[in-house]
Amino acid sequence: MDLMSYIDKGGAIVYILIALNIIGFTIILWKFFTLPRKNAIISKIKSRVTINSSVSSQIEYEVKKLESGLTIIKNIAMVSPLLGLLGTVIGVYKSFEAITQNGLGNPTIFSNGIGIALITTIAGLIVAIPHQIAYNHFIAMIDSIELKAKKEIVGQN
Repeated sequence: MDLMSYIDKGGAIVYILIALNIIGFTIILWKFFTLPRKNAIISKIKSRVTINSSVSSQIEYEVKKLESGLTIIKNIAMVSPLLGLLGTVIGVYKSFEAITQNGLGNPTIFSNGIGIALITTIAGLIVAIPHQIAYNHFIAMIDSIELKAKKEIVGQN
């Protein structure tokens, strides 16, 4: 069975997970290329802080701007396994429906539902795991930027 067959068998839930994956990885790539420039970010924060009177609040404001998009990544990481679980429940339900309608004589009758259950569970986990890793990585980077900015900027005043 090729990949498209698995996707088709997983149904609407797998298509939703693919859409979430595309959105999430777009944000991940954006953050991957913008956040590592730590010194440039801190210089930008320094230039804005000198204009503003409240150093600490300005640093927090600039850090909050760095966190934009991360909530989406976090939500995708949290919702994807739940969507996979929803697909699991739907698949198991379809299996029981097949058993109810046709009896237990032929086990292939309910295998379609079990297939849906497994495919959606796998898809949910495949989407969730890298998004959770990326979210944790970016939060750690932003925390590091914030600490360095506070040390350099507040330490000067």
